[in-house]
Amino acid sequence: MLNIGRLNTRITIQRKSETVTATGGVIPAWTDIGTVWAEIVTASASEFLTGFGEAQANTTVYRIHWRDDLTIADRVSLNGRHCEIKEIVELGRRDGLELRAVALS
Repeated sequence: MLNIGRLNTRITIQRKSETVTATGGVIPAWTDIGTVWAEIVTASASEFLTGFGEAQANTTVYRIHWRDDLTIADRVSLNGRHCEIKEIVELGRRDGLELRAVALS
């Protein structure tokens, strides 16, 4: 279950979009789709594994209220630092979400 008393940090969730320039070039951009309260939990290497079974450095878990519009193509932004969402886990029955993310270099 989500403990709403621990949601003490504002994060921004962003979605990738593409803009076509006048010359026909495509410019990728990130658009804010929401700013939400979150609990930040730093995951240990044993808790968060990549698809190949190797531990991933700089992993963070963000717990937020339930949303049905997020995908792993989105990212989390906090204080100019961006994290790629690797996994979205439902908490309870639409009580909340756990966004498991890796910091982008």
